Amino acid sequence: MSIKKSTIDGNTAAAHVAYAFSEVAAIYPITPSSSMGELADEWSAHGRKNIFGQQVDVIEMQSEGGASGAVHGALSAGSMTTTFTASQGLLLMIPNLHKIAGEMLPAVFHVSARSLAAQALSIFGDHSDVMSVRNTGWALMGAASIQETMDLGIVSHLSTLEARVPFINFFDGFRTSHEIQKVEVIDYKTIKSMLDMKFVENFRKLALNPDKPFMKVGAQNPDVYFQGRETVNKYYEKIPSIVQKYMDLLGEKIGRHYHLFDYVGAPDAEKIIIAMGSGCDTIEETVNFLCKKSKKVGAIKVRLYRPFSVEAFIKSIPSTVKKIAVLDRTKEPGSIGEPLYLDVVVALSEKNIKIIGGRYGLSSKEFTPSMVNAVFDHLDGPGFHNFTVGINDDITNHSIEIKEKIDTEAEDIKRCIFWGLGSDGTVGANKNSIKIIGDNTDMNAQGYFSYDSKKSGGITISHLRFGKSKIQSPYLIKTADFIALHNPAYIGRYDILEGIKHGGIFLLNSEWSNDEVFDHLTRDMQETIIEKKIKFYNINAIKIAKELGLRGRINTVMQAAFFKVSGILKEDEAIKLIKDSIKKSYMSKGESVVKKNWGAVDRTSAALQEIKYPESIDKIQKSFEPKKLIPDNASKFAKNIIEKIMHLKGDEIPVSHMPLDGAVPTGTIKLEKRGVAPMVPHWLSEKCIQCTMCSIVCPHSAIRPKQIEPDKLKNAPSTFKTVKSKTKNDKDLQYKIQVYIEDCTGCMNCVNICPVKALEIRPIEE
Repeated sequence: MSIKKSTIDGNTAAAHVAYAFSEVAAIYPITPSSSMGELADEWSAHGRKNIFGQQVDVIEMQSEGGASGAVHGALSAGSMTTTFTASQGLLLMIPNLHKIAGEMLPAVFHVSARSLAAQALSIFGDHSDVMSVRNTGWALMGAASIQETMDLGIVSHLSTLEARVPFINFFDGFRTSHEIQKVEVIDYKTIKSMLDMKFVENFRKLALNPDKPFMKVGAQNPDVYFQGRETVNKYYEKIPSIVQKYMDLLGEKIGRHYHLFDYVGAPDAEKIIIAMGSGCDTIEETVNFLCKKSKKVGAIKVRLYRPFSVEAFIKSIPSTVKKIAVLDRTKEPGSIGEPLYLDVVVALSEKNIKIIGGRYGLSSKEFTPSMVNAVFDHLDGPGFHNFTVGINDDITNHSIEIKEKIDTEAEDIKRCIFWGLGSDGTVGANKNSIKIIGDNTDMNAQGYFSYDSKKSGGITISHLRFGKSKIQSPYLIKTADFIALHNPAYIGRYDILEGIKHGGIFLLNSEWSNDEVFDHLTRDMQETIIEKKIKFYNINAIKIAKELGLRGRINTVMQAAFFKVSGILKEDEAIKLIKDSIKKSYMSKGESVVKKNWGAVDRTSAALQEIKYPESIDKIQKSFEPKKLIPDNASKFAKNIIEKIMHLKGDEIPVSHMPLDGAVPTGTIKLEKRGVAPMVPHWLSEKCIQCTMCSIVCPHSAIRPKQIEPDKLKNAPSTFKTVKSKTKNDKDLQYKIQVYIEDCTGCMNCVNICPVKALEIRPIEE
């Protein structure tokens, strides 16, 4: 087998496998699973073949219920069929899940597990959705990483055909679905070699066929329905051995070995944690760290959650274990324990082991090694059941204290943070950087992109790791070697330099001159730079992008600057790889676009300057004083919740400050004047024809046409320009286009739509 390593995300890993085994994919997009269906559709359109030498027939339905219904129909017709979904989408498929399992039709659904809308909507990940389909009769396979998503996806597809029981192959939404890592991509020839076509033919024989007619489903009354449900028992009892068989076969082919339950840690561990999903990697990294300190700890990673094999589970636990903490990434209000905990308790009912359950990581809440360590500490301390970790529960006091912060990452791992604005190209550039390093060096690479829910126009924070050691850290970077700020509007609003290492690198994109840029930082930032002896670089990427006709797309400039100052690759090598990447990414948009981006790379070195700053804090002469985001007379909700969220300190909000039913006061958006666009539109009154097209296309209502009565302009400042209104009126109304620059995101829709160019882009400072 030829092993190809590629830098991909979890959705791509799942789609790669689903496409291999499928003849039909019935899809309906829902975050964060959408790109799986999009990739399948794209691959089919470009003629990609599955392992049977066919293009997959991809059809987009108009609802999740429609997609699952189409899957059911295609399976009934004898076509190997898949779909991709999450959250409410999975719940809308429940009727068809019961039918597909009840009819013993083999299939695999790939689910980027996501929170369910309860007291509030959330697009982020936990296990609420997959735990809500436990009784459908589907086998549940959980992956902890991108590599596992691919590997266990293959196991799921192979197992379902032999077992005649459908599988859900799930992985954590966003944390795994959108994380990028360098992984081994298993080629279709290898995948096909593991498939016994006998089971495919058996599946074909289940299809509705006019040559061998039968009624698909009848109705059963109380006298026989119960017996009918019990007919499947033997099939479910065989699933664990079938899954292990294909895990072993996969291990023979690719060298990575899996078990229904994988144990990691000290062979004589006295306390262990049991969990599923991406949290397992964090737990394993922490366990390895603690074992080096002679701690007797361990962890069990659950792979096959349904059916739950008690025999395999008990075999995976060291005989020395006395205490177990079971971590669930879901909440079932009113239950005496979460799903995985209850299964563990039943499985070990005859063992003399203390077992407690807890919750973590709901809606992609951070789950760090320090939290894992706190769980082990909790087992030694009061050890109460039904605990939470990672939040401050000051109402029912279920949360446990994190007493010690630990850093478990390998010393050679370089950690980089990039602060950007949604749609400014920062995330795209960082994805390219990961691929450049991952695909062209022997280093491992990982990237995760922390978005706010605004997406385009919202804040993006990219977390990149590089190094020779294995990267097993599915959590945000807390200690950084390099921090880049692509949007200077964030200064004073967010703690940009939090966690930067002594001697680290800070790269700023700004329009300030090199002589004055230090004065535009807050006092805290200045003190951090001086005390930690930070290498501080400044570049005017906006100017370069504007002069080259790239508008607000500063990504190429900042990517080149990153490679120049970070030292991860040699500069000449990095520039060549960046230019190759640019050609690959932009050639479809024309040679002129490629050349503009090449020009941006070439101009970066000359424009990038290291900033000299005072040697001591006492010599700081001037600092930026950020204005208050929330007025003193604001409501408690604004002060306790909105203000902290606006400063990205929402993790600090205790349970007592949150609304019980998720209700939010109206009119709170008026408090969020972000001012995130470095360049904003300026109205040229003398050119305006009063068509109001600018206002119509503005997605954030930042441009508003006004008609004003003359007597209301008596005390207007000289800068408040108006022109005579062209509407029919007898009041001599004045007309004005009012630009609310603090609401503007700099998208330039208004400038592009204006037929007479009565709007021009200027720096927000003006």
